[in-house]
Amino acid sequence: MSGDELNVASGAPVGRFAPSPTGPLHFGSIVAAVGSYLAARSSGGRWLLRIEDVDTPRSVPGAADGILRTLTRFGFEWDGPVVWQSARTAAYQAAFERLRAAGEVFGCACTRKEMADSALARDGTRRYPGTCRDGLPPGREARAWRLRVGPGVVGFDDGVQGRIDEDVAADVGDFVLLRADGLFAYQLAVVVDDADAGVTEVVRGADLLDSTPRQILIQRLLGYPTPRYAHLPVAGNAAGEKLSKQTLARAVEDARPQQVLADALDFLGQAPPAGLADADLDALWRWALANWSLARVPHQRLVPAPRYG
Repeated sequence: MSGDELNVASGAPVGRFAPSPTGPLHFGSIVAAVGSYLAARSSGGRWLLRIEDVDTPRSVPGAADGILRTLTRFGFEWDGPVVWQSARTAAYQAAFERLRAAGEVFGCACTRKEMADSALARDGTRRYPGTCRDGLPPGREARAWRLRVGPGVVGFDDGVQGRIDEDVAADVGDFVLLRADGLFAYQLAVVVDDADAGVTEVVRGADLLDSTPRQILIQRLLGYPTPRYAHLPVAGNAAGEKLSKQTLARAVEDARPQQVLADALDFLGQAPPAGLADADLDALWRWALANWSLARVPHQRLVPAPRYG
């Protein structure tokens, strides 16, 4: 019996943390890592690490190595080898060809400029108006390939944010699976990666909440199981913006791990005892594993963390 089959048979969860190597880890990244780690480990499950570098132009040289060093210094321990999306193009291609053979994708000639006046979806992307859905305009060639999204609501029960329902066709439209630059889109890559790894629990930031219905659609078309989802509140700065490289969030690579981890536990509603930040790293993790409760995580999409802004 394989490791994934054993986890399914035993009911042990399989979680994962999947940072993008666009820069060093900041406090919001650590929050997501802590939540996913504790959700898996506190139930006796496995925790996998994946570097989401499918969007190679955005990858910063050296960032992935820095992420691995920071996670190690903070006491995170992952199961199995690190998975790199940039090495998994063949898996994405195979899934894409299955969808194409089933008539679920179509070529699209539209440029970003041509889409600039389209309506906005919830996540700020442009809603596709269906220009090429029934065939390419005369004299045009496909630049990208989109999933043909049918009508109907996609819903799921999120472990933190509650019931989520979205009509993907109405809100997003037919979305890209294979980009004009030849790279596979995140939405396809993450679905294939999670399925191949046997991931059962996806605990991540609420900034990815609006992507989940799209990913569930792809899972259904490929015959993959749908993991359980829990979207943690993202950390915000004093201006109410998500901590990110774009908002100049401070890196934690040189910070004291115990203080950052204790702050992350407090941010996630776990009420760590006073003085936990002064404990040794092993004692801090023992307390966190013994006391983890997803039910205590704030049911919000964003929570201020001005100290780390």
